[in-house]
Amino acid sequence: MPPSPPLLGPLRAAPDPSGAPAPGARDTFDAALDDAELRTARAALAQGRRQAARSLLAHTGDDWDRRGHRLTVLAQDPRATTWAGDWLTAEPGCADAATLLALALVHRAVRGEEEPGRARDACAAAAALAPADPTPWLGLLLLARARGPHSAVFGAFAELRRRHPEHHHAHHLLIACLAERPGRGRAEAHEVYDAAELAAAEAPADSPLAVLPVIAYAERYRVLAATGPDHAGQAAARHWSGPRARRVLGACFDWWLEWEHDEHPRRLIDLNHLAFGLSCAGRPAEAAALFQRIGDHATPAPWAYAHRDPLAAFRTARARALGHG
Repeated sequence: MPPSPPLLGPLRAAPDPSGAPAPGARDTFDAALDDAELRTARAALAQGRRQAARSLLAHTGDDWDRRGHRLTVLAQDPRATTWAGDWLTAEPGCADAATLLALALVHRAVRGEEEPGRARDACAAAAALAPADPTPWLGLLLLARARGPHSAVFGAFAELRRRHPEHHHAHHLLIACLAERPGRGRAEAHEVYDAAELAAAEAPADSPLAVLPVIAYAERYRVLAATGPDHAGQAAARHWSGPRARRVLGACFDWWLEWEHDEHPRRLIDLNHLAFGLSCAGRPAEAAALFQRIGDHATPAPWAYAHRDPLAAFRTARARALGHG
């Protein structure tokens, strides 16, 4: 059994389920990841200029994972509600503006700054303007994940999957929810692992949902580690060293080596999870290849699951894998 990696430390709360950086990490994590066009549009919106965002979303089209990622990131800014409201006033019936407003209200509701009912109504209005778009339903899923009711998570996920069966963000949110259910029997028999492996098996061979079983292990680790700092080290030592965990990590790493579609907008989230799992499992050589690809694009999850300072946890694990520490 490999020793617990040095990234472990005092635990912090899980990141915002919307994917936004945790408080205090906004200067170090960028939810836009490596999407330069998204960063440009976000900067323009911050200056009150809508054209870059309008063009960005128009060019994104029905690339649903990219559209969801871009709208979610734009909506995270505290001023997004004002931007989107002004845009919708200027262009009544604009589905892009309505969806941005809906997601902005969802983020406000998740932060406790808005009534959930208003956010739900805005998501419904956006969905009516663009019935084929799963993104308003992503807003409802984010809201249900954070504020409930629990049953709404599965309803929103079903609507998302009907519109885009491989929706990346939606699957991550569902797995996080399933991971929080009580386990019964052997640790590696938890239902979240079966659900993740089934979704990965049903997805096309080149779908990044192939990494979903690792996401399931990371989310279950979050739940186990949250029981207290004393349990965190034990969880890391045992959680990633079981036979199923070893098989999942090996299979997902091998899949990544063969993957030829390295342009998915949320791929860096998957790579951070896989690097985290390999680091916790004491497999630095494999983790090193992932850290080389990740570069500086660390994500709060899953590094926040192990330490109060997720950026420090990321850097510690990266240095260890690359032989710098």
